[in-house]
Amino acid sequence: NKVGVWSPHERRNWFDDDAETIMHWREKPTGQHMELGIAETNLVGLMGELGSTWSRWGQPLFPIGVMYDPFVERALEPWSYGIYAGGQSILVGTPSGVTLAAEGGAHQSIKTPSIGLEQPGCVSYEPAFAIDVEWTLLDSISRLGRPDGSSSYLRLSTRPLDQTLAAVPSDPAARERRRRQVVAGAYTLRHSDNPAVTLVGMGAMITETLTAADRLTEQGIAADVVCVTSPGLLFEAIQARRGLADGPSWILDQVFPAGRATPMVTVLDGHPHTLAFLTGINHVPGAALGVSKFGQVGSLDDVYRYHGIDTDAVVRTALDLVD
Repeated sequence: NKVGVWSPHERRNWFDDDAETIMHWREKPTGQHMELGIAETNLVGLMGELGSTWSRWGQPLFPIGVMYDPFVERALEPWSYGIYAGGQSILVGTPSGVTLAAEGGAHQSIKTPSIGLEQPGCVSYEPAFAIDVEWTLLDSISRLGRPDGSSSYLRLSTRPLDQTLAAVPSDPAARERRRRQVVAGAYTLRHSDNPAVTLVGMGAMITETLTAADRLTEQGIAADVVCVTSPGLLFEAIQARRGLADGPSWILDQVFPAGRATPMVTVLDGHPHTLAFLTGINHVPGAALGVSKFGQVGSLDDVYRYHGIDTDAVVRTALDLVD
């Protein structure tokens, strides 16, 4: 609420009687936050209109809408139509997946990674670390308000992650290389000298992916770890490499080089088919882990185990591939 809540007339701040509150509800004509309540269809309709001002009035706006990720499906048709009609905006779905373990299946999104991958006119991201969120959000903003621009969809999680696991390079050139890879769809998080398997994780599941790699190493099985930020951009790169689409394909050579091709395990907090196509880059054996049934209420460990996306599942699956 730092930018204020938009209202055609200035209204009373109903939270001003509490000097210690972090909630400031200052409604005024200069506010930039528009609150639409539990009305996802209204939200994406407004985003489509605000995202069209660049072509209608010559004045671009940068609309960013936030909703619970499972309700992206509720708003899908009008959101898609707004993109079709030329509206360029950023949709943020959070919290997402069964990582929202305490709230049960009604609030646990499963199919939204597929929606992001398949939605025309939209680039989808599911970043794992805070720096990845920063880079992908800035890239998404850069796509707004221009004839060759697009909308974006960021699928985010509220699960706390150890940010040191990102291992962001300190060297400026290496850091910039990492940034370019993040916004292009994936980056290598861990290199092994002689990898026997490649573990590919996305979003909130990167912790389990890295822990699984550590446990495999203890058993004498070296593993590369890849962090995917955009399945859609990776698929477009594959299509471009095959001459089926326009666009760059360099990200495939950097993150999935043929010389390091090994059996692959993919894991995400969403439907497993979202990343299943990655084995086709170098035609390697693979297994896709993810969520394909309705969620349950429980602890995070129990819910991950129920869906077969916990660390044990990743380790078992990798052992099956290399045995």
